[in-house]
Amino acid sequence: MLKRLSKKLTSTDFIVITFGIILTLINIIFAERIPNWNRHVLFNFLITAIIILIAVKDNSVSKIFWKHLHYWYLVPLIFLCFKELYYMVEPLRGVIYDDRLIRIDRFIFGFDPTIKLYKISNPFLTELLQIVYGTFFFLPIILGITFILNNKIEELNYSAFIIVYGFFLSFIGYLLVPAVGPRFTLHNFELNNIEMPGLFLTDFLREIVNSGESIPSGTLNPIAVVQKDAFPSGHTEITLLVMYLSVKYKSSLKYFFVINGSLLIFATVYLRYHYVIDLIGGALFMIFTIWSGKYIYSWWEKIRINNDA
Repeated sequence: MLKRLSKKLTSTDFIVITFGIILTLINIIFAERIPNWNRHVLFNFLITAIIILIAVKDNSVSKIFWKHLHYWYLVPLIFLCFKELYYMVEPLRGVIYDDRLIRIDRFIFGFDPTIKLYKISNPFLTELLQIVYGTFFFLPIILGITFILNNKIEELNYSAFIIVYGFFLSFIGYLLVPAVGPRFTLHNFELNNIEMPGLFLTDFLREIVNSGESIPSGTLNPIAVVQKDAFPSGHTEITLLVMYLSVKYKSSLKYFFVINGSLLIFATVYLRYHYVIDLIGGALFMIFTIWSGKYIYSWWEKIRINNDA
C-alpha cells in the first residue's frame, strides 16, 4: 500500500507530510508544556489525510479541479503551519534572542541599521516599501501562475517543492532562535505609525501584517503575544528563492521579481521588521534550501519512478 501511495505523492506532498510528522512528534514529546497539543496532533493527522486524498484523486480522476487543488492547497497550508508554530514556540522556548541579534548587528556595522535608516525615512518611500512588503505572500503564487501559463510543469513542480521546503526550514529557525524584531526592541511599537507615516495604504497594510502575526489593533502588551519569527528572515529567504527560480527558469516576470524582491528585502529592515543579521540568516537558509532541496527532490522522484516500474 505504501509503495502504491508513494507513486501518487509528489515531492512537495512528501515534505509537507514529513514536516507534519516532525511537528506531531514535538507536540507529543513536549505535551506537558504545549497547551492543546492534542489539537495540534489531530490537525496534523487531518492535513495528512487531506493531502493523501488530493493526491489519490489527482492520479485517478481526470478533472482539472483536483490537479489545481494539488498545487494550491499549499497556499493556506503554509499559513496554518505558521500559526500552529505560534502556539508552540513560546511554551517550548520561553525566551527571545533579540539582545544577541542586536549585538551582532552592532558588531558588524557599529550601529543599529533600523535607527540609521530612520534618518532617510519619508512618507513616499515608506508607502512604496510597505506596499512592496505586502506583496511577499503573492510572489510564489505569481511565479507559479507564470509557469502554468507557459506550460512549464516540471519547473512548477520543482519550484513549489523548493519554496515550501524553504518555508519549513525557516519555521524550524523560529523554534531555534525566537525573536520579535527591532520594531519592539529598538523602537516603540506603539509609535511606529507616527514616526514612520506613509501616504494612503501604509497603516492599513501594517495592520494586516500585525493581525497575521497575532497582534491586531488594540492588543495589550503586543511584544508578549507577537509571533517570534524574526530569525531567520523568512521574507528574505523565500523572496531570494523566488528571484533565483524566476531567473533560473526564465520566467516572463523575472525582472519584476528581481526588482520587487530587492526592494522587499530592503524594506524588511527599513520598516523595522528585521535586523540585518536576520537577512543574512535568511540568505544562508536560502542557500541551504537550494543545496539540500535538490537532493531530497531527486531522491523522492527516483522512488516514485522505481515504484511505478
